[in-house]
Amino acid sequence: MALTCSDIIKFAVAIFLPPLGVFLERGCTCDLLINILLTCLGYIPGILHALYIILKY
Repeated sequence: MALTCSDIIKFAVAIFLPPLGVFLERGCTCDLLINILLTCLGYIPGILHALYIILKY
């Protein structure tokens, strides 16, 4: 899997605002709601989920 410039930008966004990184990758889906919940429960789980979503798709 090759990384593009947009993926690198999404990684940077995901570190500062995890739900925005997921939104940029997947749009308004169930993944976004899960990420918002994880970010509210703890910032680190939200970041990890966002990075996972960006790497997976």
